[in-house]
Amino acid sequence: MKELNGTTIIGVDNGYGNTKTAGHCFPTGILAYDSEPLFTREMLEYEGRYYLIGEGHKEFIGEKTQDEDFYLLTLVAIAMELHDAGLSEADVLLAVGLPLTWTAGQKEQFAAYLTRNKEVIFTWQRQEYHVHIVGAKVYPQGYAAIAEIASTMTGLNLVADIGNGTMNVLFINDGRPQSGRMFTEKFGTYQCTLAVREAFLRQNQREVPDSIIEKVLIDGKANIAAGDLKLIRSVAAEYVADIFRRLREHGYDENTMTLYVTGGGGCLVRNFGKFSRSRTVFVEELCAAAKGYEFLAEAQLRAGK
Repeated sequence: MKELNGTTIIGVDNGYGNTKTAGHCFPTGILAYDSEPLFTREMLEYEGRYYLIGEGHKEFIGEKTQDEDFYLLTLVAIAMELHDAGLSEADVLLAVGLPLTWTAGQKEQFAAYLTRNKEVIFTWQRQEYHVHIVGAKVYPQGYAAIAEIASTMTGLNLVADIGNGTMNVLFINDGRPQSGRMFTEKFGTYQCTLAVREAFLRQNQREVPDSIIEKVLIDGKANIAAGDLKLIRSVAAEYVADIFRRLREHGYDENTMTLYVTGGGGCLVRNFGKFSRSRTVFVEELCAAAKGYEFLAEAQLRAGK
């Protein structure tokens, strides 16, 4: 969260797996209720309905404006940032993002979706918030995560932003993004999870909880049977090999380029990939994109745009 001339800038990374702000990360899951549910700790109240946040899994949709979920999750993200600052009321400028090749075509619609109510009153974790939405600026995913260091990137670089739903690829030459060389694919880490599920059903005729699969993908290990661990690791290695195949199809050459890996998929590349360690940089900051959105929004406001 940033403050500029009385406006609170809040960056929100609306991912399919997790929603992130500069200071928070929570699962992109939401269940709606007409009456107050039994467990209410992670509960949003808005316009007479109740929502438990972090429940379920958000299905991939091509346009984030197709339902109310990302709007409601953005309200929660705002509340978390305001709570950290000891605020319950603020004039908020949202700084958000969309997949690289979707930004130009969808940014106006997404901004309108997030700002359709200029004044919003809602309750999060029993605390009421009164928010004045003064605008929304939409930036390209992938670039936002490295925006603060882009000017220091010399030579030819490739940024691979691997999220839960999509993989965004952007070439940067001497710090300048190459608008003609950016790509978005529906090949996020959830595709790997689905592949692991399918492998277990095909080979063992049983299911494994997503939480176990995710544990192995993140840490490379888990307290499970050796055979199960071997199968998950094998599928993950195939998935990462496919990532590099796709990058090479887009023009990646590890001998002449530096690869920057951002997003949740970075742990898969690190744990299961074969890559040039001297020419690969992992953006470790979990909330890098949300912080990048705030950085870009602040710079744009200071420039009077």
